[in-house]
Amino acid sequence: MTILSTPDQIEETAVTLTLRVTEKREIAEDIFLFELRDEDGGTLPPFTAGAHVLVQTPAGIARRYSLCNAPAERDRYVIAVKRDTAGGGGSLSMARDVHEGSMLSVTPPLNYFPLADDASRYLLIAGGIGITPVRAMMAELAARNAPFDVIYCTRAPVSTAFLGEFNAGEFASKIRVHHDFGDRAQSIAIEPLVAERKGNTHVYCCGPRPLMQAVRDATSHWPSSAVHFEDFGTSAHENTTGDKAFTVRLARSGGCVSVAPGETILDALRANGIETPSSCEAGTCGSCRTRLLAGEADHRDFVLDDDEQETEIMICVSRARSSELVLDI
Repeated sequence: MTILSTPDQIEETAVTLTLRVTEKREIAEDIFLFELRDEDGGTLPPFTAGAHVLVQTPAGIARRYSLCNAPAERDRYVIAVKRDTAGGGGSLSMARDVHEGSMLSVTPPLNYFPLADDASRYLLIAGGIGITPVRAMMAELAARNAPFDVIYCTRAPVSTAFLGEFNAGEFASKIRVHHDFGDRAQSIAIEPLVAERKGNTHVYCCGPRPLMQAVRDATSHWPSSAVHFEDFGTSAHENTTGDKAFTVRLARSGGCVSVAPGETILDALRANGIETPSSCEAGTCGSCRTRLLAGEADHRDFVLDDDEQETEIMICVSRARSSELVLDI
């Protein structure tokens, strides 16, 4: 499967905006909505549905959050953040330390999850907080008068962001909300939804790894260019049980880097002063794609097709099955 990305990978920390938080409210259990505006009421840089901004949290941790308001709105950015007590602290800082009136440093929007222009229909599948870019996509598609349907999977009504809006709003007829109440046996069946591709339909999926994997498996008979993924990095630190240390040999620079259990190749390189391109750090955007010269990789991304996995690796999430990988770095 593939994800569309911008041709030129722009360094997200190059330019920043200082925006005021004009609204903060809890819209579902542990999910907080933030409205960000220019302090002087100025127009903000434009964005398209699927775009994200990089926010410097009060704790000093930078985190990417998808914009969830209509792209036609040029006076504000709206993000929704799920408080994750098991995470790295960015969402905790947003929930605890950010208040109405707070000032935040934010990059202009970038989009590695854009809508195709030529699809005849759009099927949007969201899980949990993955609804945020999908909400912006709904607004953009409605403005285009493009046909779309939404599948929104959550654990329970209390933890479902925008539930009241979706049940009674203008898009209610286009959205199917499904709750599994924490029981995998009650998960929605993806296969029937994508068994037949009608026309030039494109699928967009954003959410936790099990949902993304289910969509990927169910759409294996679709053209890879018609299925797109984004997951905010929720999958970046999953499945670390049983990880083993390995070595990365750098073919061009001649160096050698050790990667510890639970540590990514990207982080190990950074710890050794080696900077490489990256963006989502969740294995979905493709910006850290690196040539694999030798060794057996444990691929954990949602970008590479099967025929690419022999010679490429996404160093933000993938690891090694062999004791050593040789990379073109």
